[in-house]
Amino acid sequence: MPEQVGSTSGVSVIFEPEQGGRLTSLRGPHGREWLWRRELAEADRLAVRPGDPFIDAGGLEECCPTIAGAFDHGDIWSQPWSDEGNGNFAVTGHGYRLSRRISIVDGAIVADYQLEAEEGVRFIWAGHASLDLSEAAQIIAPEGHRTRVWPEHWQTWPNTEQLEGAWPAPIGDPHDRLRTDGTATFCMLLDLTSISARDGDAEIRFQLDAPGQPVAIALWRNLDAWPADAPYRSIAIEPAIGWHFDRDHVDPPEVGLVPASGEVTWRLTISATA
Repeated sequence: MPEQVGSTSGVSVIFEPEQGGRLTSLRGPHGREWLWRRELAEADRLAVRPGDPFIDAGGLEECCPTIAGAFDHGDIWSQPWSDEGNGNFAVTGHGYRLSRRISIVDGAIVADYQLEAEEGVRFIWAGHASLDLSEAAQIIAPEGHRTRVWPEHWQTWPNTEQLEGAWPAPIGDPHDRLRTDGTATFCMLLDLTSISARDGDAEIRFQLDAPGQPVAIALWRNLDAWPADAPYRSIAIEPAIGWHFDRDHVDPPEVGLVPASGEVTWRLTISATA
């Protein structure tokens, strides 16, 4: 059954514990819906079982212990999460346990995470938030920030190029604009903790706090290029732990690492204005 957390200001979030903890609605003040949903894929997403290929139905998906590689979008997006009471939900992956609690604090949506595993376990996590943004929207990040890009990684991995440049045009074309042009790019702004998307008079902001871990903000700009046989438009902002999309392709310090305590905690804060 869906779970809802809301406030009198109109800010609310709905998530589906049985669908890998997926967020299916995120509303800001005055009720604007920020999450994009791919209606054609909803039936297939509902039928997913652990180990199935990823189904892109939109919303916010939890990617752990990797974004791509051995597990496409990780191994917990397809698993049911258990209700532990007091707003806490948890799921067990390959060699780790992840719990999450969502609340609303001062008009912002706050998700608190705890990952438990043996010391030295390597992981990448991302909150893959597919956003409903118009072609006039803009991604707001510090100009000149270090940005890592994998052009067409979905077609060529593991032999794809890894390039770096400065935001907003790390490899020549501006990545902050979202005009549908038949291209698709995955990039990461390294060592960045916050980013915004502005669409008209409305704005949504993501803030990630993960002490002691390598953080980044990933951006998936699918502007009607993927998949090749039936392309569509989808844009995702992905606050992340790790500087790559494949846990098994990089080593510390570019990947999340469980310390001697056996646990890692972090917080994702999402705020919207209208």
